[in-house]
Amino acid sequence: MKIDFNSIEEAIFPNFKGGKKDFAAKMYFDGMNRIMKGRLIPGASIGMHTHDAGSEIMFITKGSGHVIYDGETIPLTVGDVHYCPKGHSHSLVNDGQMDLEFSAVVPQQ
Repeated sequence: MKIDFNSIEEAIFPNFKGGKKDFAAKMYFDGMNRIMKGRLIPGASIGMHTHDAGSEIMFITKGSGHVIYDGETIPLTVGDVHYCPKGHSHSLVNDGQMDLEFSAVVPQQ
């Protein structure tokens, strides 16, 4: 199966999960898995949240930033992967000078 993100409209989520500024994403959801290409402008963030139903895997493809994962701040840059297992909490912050772009998979359980 191929997912053509070029044909999916980008949605804007202001202050997503209590974060700052806008979170932009192109998302595919089949009822079991959410697969997305996300983007945070400089200074934007996704607020702290817990993955109660499943996990999340993020692949950083452009820019830099950091996650706050279970209270620990972890820097991220291009090529890094962040994994948040079920039952754990995280937040993503763009503290860089350019857009932070990532691909993510959120399997549902």
